[in-house]
Amino acid sequence: MNLTHLDENGRPKMVDVSEKTASTRVAIASGEISMSQDAFEAIVQQKTKKGPVLQTAVIAAIMGVKKTSELIPMCHPLNLSGINCDVEELPALPGFKLFVTAKLTGQTGVEMEALTGVSIGLLTVYDMVKAIDKSMVISKIQLESKEGGKSGNYQRT
Repeated sequence: MNLTHLDENGRPKMVDVSEKTASTRVAIASGEISMSQDAFEAIVQQKTKKGPVLQTAVIAAIMGVKKTSELIPMCHPLNLSGINCDVEELPALPGFKLFVTAKLTGQTGVEMEALTGVSIGLLTVYDMVKAIDKSMVISKIQLESKEGGKSGNYQRT
């Protein structure tokens, strides 16, 4: 297997995408956070001391998408054309599922951006309600789908 982030001497490098054809690329990632019933209800009823948790988590997720290349060493800085976040309440867990969609027209994909956005958004939920529940668990951070690029489309089944 040829690792694209290593040069011929085994040193790390950023992949050169200058010869790739620009195309529309979309990636959707998701993740979950489970918590106590008290923490869940405080978020849903907007009764946390730090403000509106889910709205803040969405803003954090967007910021995470935009800053991915500053956090993940081999990611290219990207000219994103769209970022969307959706939060699903999971009362039976109890907890929440965060979906992040990243989109651009360019020479490299946006999977890492979507995954980073989910991670940062869920960490923000944890930060804002840890005074209520320190035992929260962030899990199932995963790529749901991607479109575009040389490797084609992917859909989690």
